[in-house]
Amino acid sequence: MKIGLHPHARARLAEHGASEEDVIATVQAGERFPAKFGQTGLRRNFACNGTWHGKTHSTKQVEVIAVPEGGGLVLTVLVRFF
Repeated sequence: MKIGLHPHARARLAEHGASEEDVIATVQAGERFPAKFGQTGLRRNFACNGTWHGKTHSTKQVEVIAVPEGGGLVLTVLVRFF
């Protein structure tokens, strides 16, 4: 499956502490879960052992909500650190 991100989306990922590789790995091998409004979510945890916004975290969780639109998917990406 080909996965590509719009340049704007790619730039926004960095602002939230995720990378394009994180999103692709989540889509390819993330845990599926039912999301609101009948959508599909994918979730994957990554070891990060780093600092984000002045706090040290050991895990970064990336969630991707996939919504079919126009023959493709629109992805919403959520990033949590804990």
